[in-house]
Amino acid sequence: MRELKTIAAGHVCLDIIPTFLHGAASLDAVMQPGKLVDMGPAVLSTGGAVANTGLALRRLGLPVRLMGKVGADAFGAAVIDIFRRQDEALVQTMIVDPSVATSYTVVINPPGIDRVFLHCPGANDTFTAEDVTPALLEGMDLFHFGYPPLMKAFYSDAGELARLFKKVKACGLATSLDMALPDPQSPAGQADWPAVLRQALPFVDIFSPSLDEIVFMLHRERGLKARARAAEGVPLGGLKAEEVCALAGELIGLGVAVVMLKLGNQGAYLRVTSDASRLAACGCFDAAACGAWAGAEFFAPCFDARVAGTTGSGDCTVAGLLAAVAKGLGPAEAARTAVAVGSASVEQPDATSGVPEWAVLDARIRAGWGRETPQVTFRVEMA
Repeated sequence: MRELKTIAAGHVCLDIIPTFLHGAASLDAVMQPGKLVDMGPAVLSTGGAVANTGLALRRLGLPVRLMGKVGADAFGAAVIDIFRRQDEALVQTMIVDPSVATSYTVVINPPGIDRVFLHCPGANDTFTAEDVTPALLEGMDLFHFGYPPLMKAFYSDAGELARLFKKVKACGLATSLDMALPDPQSPAGQADWPAVLRQALPFVDIFSPSLDEIVFMLHRERGLKARARAAEGVPLGGLKAEEVCALAGELIGLGVAVVMLKLGNQGAYLRVTSDASRLAACGCFDAAACGAWAGAEFFAPCFDARVAGTTGSGDCTVAGLLAAVAKGLGPAEAARTAVAVGSASVEQPDATSGVPEWAVLDARIRAGWGRETPQVTFRVEMA
């Protein structure tokens, strides 16, 4: 089976990370009016689902292009240049709009102090279904879209996400969707997410939100409680394994073919529709694969990892799942690969440099890479 060509689309930004030369007792001690703070060089990197999932797929050796929207400004040129230096093919589907500003985040991170993010949504807030044209999709097989809760058009209009995915499906591509957790008090947090999902999910083949995202979006009050418990260190935010399984079943009922719920340091839970015709309609499973995937249900605990940073680990976990699907692997291997890529990613402080080549990852797994012991028991087969 040929490897599927993937587009990683959605939210993209330029991260500007000044290097602090000295620690401080508090942020107030650093950010004083009129004070000159001696700094080291700034690090420029790309952030968002486009960069994190897309570049992780490339590191795994998959044919991939990136589709984010930037302005025709210096920050947009920096984003394009960072991508182009890795592979010219990556930027062939990037969207440059001279009428908007590129999204950026200034990361204020003095040693020993919690980070502060100064974020401009910029072009992400103007990205709509109209930006994704059939010409940009030509020759591609799988379309992944990430972070609609951070893109204004997709939370201010309950039907925009459905319009995007309906258009992509009409062009014959398999589809994948990942989310982001909005601030409950923000306009995105106040959006009617059940309505958004009801309309969009019939056109989504693979859906891979985190547990805290989806429980908040489907059941707001329960999600707020789970979020508070998770902040206290309670596994799964206090939800039981059977509640996690029920959430996945709810999403299958809304029309998704494959659901992977990311469970943070507990791993991932994969559930697949038992409807073979729905799987066949995805376009990324042949007849034999439909038989292997239909009705599958697996829990995959994390692999042992030396944690240096968790930035982008969820996006890399999604990349692992998509890479496994693109390579034609079965559901158990896909769930295991997803958590393996996510686990490898946390061994470096940035989002993607910890992701190895596919052969290196596969060899590490086959050599008996150890697994974490989950704190929650799922009564399903372990991947």
